[in-house]
Amino acid sequence: MTTTETRPTNRTTNQQRPTARPRPGIATENALIALARRIGVPALRISLAITFLWFGALKITNDTPVGDFVAGTVDWIPGVSGTWFVPVLGVVEVVLGLALLCHTGLRVVLPLLFAHLTGTFLALVAQADVTFQDGNPLMLTTEGEFVIKNLILLSAVLVLYGRRKA
Repeated sequence: MTTTETRPTNRTTNQQRPTARPRPGIATENALIALARRIGVPALRISLAITFLWFGALKITNDTPVGDFVAGTVDWIPGVSGTWFVPVLGVVEVVLGLALLCHTGLRVVLPLLFAHLTGTFLALVAQADVTFQDGNPLMLTTEGEFVIKNLILLSAVLVLYGRRKA
């Protein structure tokens, strides 16, 4: 005589599972994350473009508060004079800003922006007396802070470069 044995299983059916309650606010958070993923990179590109357009235009018109500071950073280089360098730099910044805004030529524009921003750190060496308080490299002046904030702009360029399509 054969008997059929029923073995208990560890499986639970859908009917036996407790329904999971969504955490309060998770749907809102997920929606915000999706929105940030959709608009974050374009917003970064556009804000960087506006920054370069604005700063560049101020250099072209000689209305920038950092004109003398920029000129003093390059005046020691043979053949370079701050009087022509600052407005030319402004034109370059406007062109790069327009390219960012129009989302064109990023393969070339982003490395140029990276090089330009890296060059701004020359001021920390060429004008250490202006960028650091009493020669202390831990104590920045307003000009020093102006230069150091470019670390954020450099990071923005890296994000944009890393996210661009080949």
